[in-house]
Amino acid sequence: SAAQLEGFYYFPRVDHDFLAAHSEGIIATSGCMAAEIPRAINQGNMEDVKSKLDWYYEVFGRDNFFLELQSHDIPELEGINRALVEMGPRYQANFIATNDVHYINPADSVLQDVLLAIQTGKILSDPDRMRMTDESYYLRTPDEMRSIFSEVPGAIENTLLIAERCNIDLDFKEYHLPNFPVPDGKSADGYLRELCEAGLQKRYGVRAGNSDLRQRLDYELDTIKTMGFDAYFLIVWDLIQYAQDHNIWYNARGSAAGSIVSYCLEITPIDPLEHNLIFERFLNPDRISMPDIDLDFPDDRRAEMMHYCAEKYGHDKVAQIITFGTMKARAAIRDVGRVMDIPLQEVDRVAKAIPNLPPMSIQEALEKSPEFMQLYKDAPYLQALIDTAKGVEGTVRNVGTHAAGVVVTDRPVEEYTPLHRPTGNIGDSPINTVTQYEMSVVDKLGLLKIDFLGLSTLTIMALASDLIEERHGVKLTLDNIPADDPETFELIGRGETIGLFQTESSGMRRYLKDMKPSRLEHVIAMVALYRPGPMDFIPDYIDRMHNRQEITYRHEGLIPIYEETYGIPVYQEQIMHSAVAIAGYTPAESDSLRKAVAKKKVEELNEHQKKFVSGAVERGVDQKTAEEIFNDWEKFARYGFNKAHAADYGLISVQTAYLKTHYPVEYMTALLTVYQNNTDKVTLYASECRQMGIEVLAPNVNFSCWGFTIEDGPSGESCIRFGLGAIKNVGEGPVEEIIQGRGENPFMDVNDFLRRVDLRKVGKRALESLIQVGALDDFGNRPTLLESMDRILAISSSNFQAADAGQISMFGDGTGITEIINLPDAKTTINRRAQLDWERELIGLYVSDHPLSTVMDSLQQHVTHFAQDLSEAKHQERVSVAGIVTKIRQHQTKNGKPMAFATIEDVQGTIDLVLFPNTWKQFSDLVRFDEIIYVKGKADANGGDTKVLVDQVSTSLTQIESIPDVHHTDPKTPPTDPTPIKKEESAATAIPKASDPPLEVPPPFEDYPIIDSVPDMEMIPPLEIPLPETLEQEPDPQIEEKPAESAREYAPIPEKVGSITLEEDSTYLVTVILKNRGDTMRDKLRLRQVYGTLISYPGKDRFAFQIIENDQAHLLEFPNASTKISKNLINQLRDVVGRENVQVEKYLF
Repeated sequence: SAAQLEGFYYFPRVDHDFLAAHSEGIIATSGCMAAEIPRAINQGNMEDVKSKLDWYYEVFGRDNFFLELQSHDIPELEGINRALVEMGPRYQANFIATNDVHYINPADSVLQDVLLAIQTGKILSDPDRMRMTDESYYLRTPDEMRSIFSEVPGAIENTLLIAERCNIDLDFKEYHLPNFPVPDGKSADGYLRELCEAGLQKRYGVRAGNSDLRQRLDYELDTIKTMGFDAYFLIVWDLIQYAQDHNIWYNARGSAAGSIVSYCLEITPIDPLEHNLIFERFLNPDRISMPDIDLDFPDDRRAEMMHYCAEKYGHDKVAQIITFGTMKARAAIRDVGRVMDIPLQEVDRVAKAIPNLPPMSIQEALEKSPEFMQLYKDAPYLQALIDTAKGVEGTVRNVGTHAAGVVVTDRPVEEYTPLHRPTGNIGDSPINTVTQYEMSVVDKLGLLKIDFLGLSTLTIMALASDLIEERHGVKLTLDNIPADDPETFELIGRGETIGLFQTESSGMRRYLKDMKPSRLEHVIAMVALYRPGPMDFIPDYIDRMHNRQEITYRHEGLIPIYEETYGIPVYQEQIMHSAVAIAGYTPAESDSLRKAVAKKKVEELNEHQKKFVSGAVERGVDQKTAEEIFNDWEKFARYGFNKAHAADYGLISVQTAYLKTHYPVEYMTALLTVYQNNTDKVTLYASECRQMGIEVLAPNVNFSCWGFTIEDGPSGESCIRFGLGAIKNVGEGPVEEIIQGRGENPFMDVNDFLRRVDLRKVGKRALESLIQVGALDDFGNRPTLLESMDRILAISSSNFQAADAGQISMFGDGTGITEIINLPDAKTTINRRAQLDWERELIGLYVSDHPLSTVMDSLQQHVTHFAQDLSEAKHQERVSVAGIVTKIRQHQTKNGKPMAFATIEDVQGTIDLVLFPNTWKQFSDLVRFDEIIYVKGKADANGGDTKVLVDQVSTSLTQIESIPDVHHTDPKTPPTDPTPIKKEESAATAIPKASDPPLEVPPPFEDYPIIDSVPDMEMIPPLEIPLPETLEQEPDPQIEEKPAESAREYAPIPEKVGSITLEEDSTYLVTVILKNRGDTMRDKLRLRQVYGTLISYPGKDRFAFQIIENDQAHLLEFPNASTKISKNLINQLRDVVGRENVQVEKYLF
């Protein structure tokens, strides 16, 4: 612990003073050849060797210090061993023989060598790479060691002597809970019962005396006392009390909701009796293990709770828990393939053949995937790759810190586990130590673990509640937000669940619209079912719920247990109830059955099957029926879900829906504020606001605060104002300075702004970003403000510097000296599209307008679905969509044919496209970055968000026709001339605005781009365009190509570019000349546009940029990127940079 926390310098270290202070009870050796004594011998400094040995013998004594001998194929070792043996008589030394063990078996040397190559980033064939000297670094047998060190008396025998002297007890028999202070004269169990009695009255009122409640409470308290966990519940209760006293919202997830003690202590919000939850699912008296209550807190107040815990029990008695990141199957294939120097394409093919179903090991893939097994058999080098990867799979790659787990002990943590320094940036965590034991070992040590989880939903709800109380005088908490409001369920049934907890995905929205839930239990079931596996049962559940499918039961005894889920076993608790009712299991035994089914423990399952069938037959159940029930449960293992957890999350889902239903402006404001740094979320939720009829006002230095805020209009309508904190490059410091300078009075003009705001604290980059998104539009147009920015900064700086020095009064008051700025017309015209691109880049969405706004009339006539409505499309339904291409990712099918995934953005959000080989071949020239395209295809609603399987693509409105026999629904599109974000006139009238040029789609391009310096590679987009969020999984390598509906085969005709005829088998180089014109942002945007255009044409041709500045040319090449030169590409580039600035030649290298 000390080496990690106090002495770490490149490696964990301790010094001589520390060793001397802690030498009692320690046996030490001189170490391997990297230790200080062998190192001094190797350097020939024998006097230093004697000095160090004298010190060690003085500190540890002859009986506790041993001279260590090793034998490997290292020339220096022989001299070190000889010197140690020669110095032995001087100290009457005891010797010990060791081996430098890096692996266990001799055959593992190959795997260790592979790991070494992976670690150092070398290939195995590199003659100069780091490697071990021989293959002797394994755990040698006693006989081998004796044969090597037979001439050194005692060297082997002393190893046994040391082992016998070591005294450590690894049998952990007790728990080490922190000492919880109870009131004088009371015991922990008595105080817990007192608290529960009071909580019972508070929760149930007049029903508190009911026998079923009393019986359940007494049973749980007796069980908790018997298991010795009274203090545990008091500790968690105390944390909850602190949260309540400090207005920190909280939630307890998981099986703890099955306990009435947790409910009475107000730890959990779910009544376990009302929802038929089982205590033994949480705490099983037949399987004694520490309870586990996971606590959710608002993510912005989680650190506050952790700080309280550390302060109450002592900072030396709390620590976070380490995690070890291991090499997974696919990563092992890729890493081993790289060091074996196997072509990347081959390695990729092998890796993707492993089914993407975690946790899937390589051995399991060989057993379950015929394609992977075939690759294994196909070629000896692939077999070697897979065998080697199987050997290194599971090795530790890195260490991290558990996201939530905190150990709390009765004595300093280091008395139970060694401690590690923080494994990374600890952020706002007040706990800066980490256990060196991972979670499973911590549990076996009997240490208390509390999970402090940050849940952004609680942050949103708490913020919304504050806004509601401020605006309406209604105080809402998790305890009083209704879960039975009919209007809330109507909103959920309409699928309007964007922004709601656990229910905002398009697939979930689609199922909720089919389900039309009317009570909490329906939402709880959806939370449990909407996962891979059980998702297959959702249509049956919905059909049975609406009496469209007959409900059947294996036995009448299952009816009261399964009827809440319409005959479909959804929850793990239903297995437990069934075992008790049908076969006479005790609740504790039923939990053991549940665990055996979930973990697929074959031996335990066989025992339980005999026990269950026997017990069922004794109670009059037919043996065949009993066996069928049990067999159903074995299938149930892949989808059974913890009902207590689902109930807790289902309740929060409904409560967020209540807030959105009855307080939509407050809820959406809180939602946008919490996610203001996530541009994808801001885009989604701003679009949802428009659908709800809530205006989202643009950022404005006269009105905006750090987060999103609510503004009430003159007609009583409420709007949401964009927060300045959502703008990239604008931190809290600049925003605080602007808000402080503004005070209660808006800025009248730019001069008023620069005098009241110290722009030295705002900074040039933040001010530039504010101008580019339109936050200063009240003072003038953006091009003018950008050109005047240096003067604005200089005048503000001069004013505040003078004020700081006391030379003149602020703003020249009393002196008559006032420096002002008059905004001239901009020298450079920046078209409207470029300004929209600034908005998109800096806040994630188009604020003042949308590039599609001028074509909305045509889109509404021809597009069947906009982004938010695509989830309503049925699987394989014909659809027509349109938008701007924002992402393109190329892929190869298993047959080696190119296809692509693309993402387009319309006025409501993003749509994912899949272009199979024939379609991609026909339309790849049209699918280009930043191009508006119109797409016909079929909806793919299988799994996750709905995608479009593309059949046709066009870039011309005249080529798009409405699709016949498709029911045209009103997609809730904006009006013909939508204004996505409302802007209003300001009081700033002192300086007239320069008029903005009208929006043009597609935009005209200036003659030349402007480059102020050779660009950094950081400004170039990544070479691999990332998949959209909805397609994060790797594409299925077995995906079959599907022919485009209207694909036509035709003979290729050689294409000409200028005087060059493009030959099919040749490679060409296109060089784009870019000239510096002095506007950094415009130049960067133009550079990105040219780069994006080039990579959106997939092929084998090369490209380069020649950047001209100050009469010097700089060549920027892209060896890892490629394009496909065509007439369309060249014409598009010439439109951007000018005809003479695009050069094509044959690539000869």
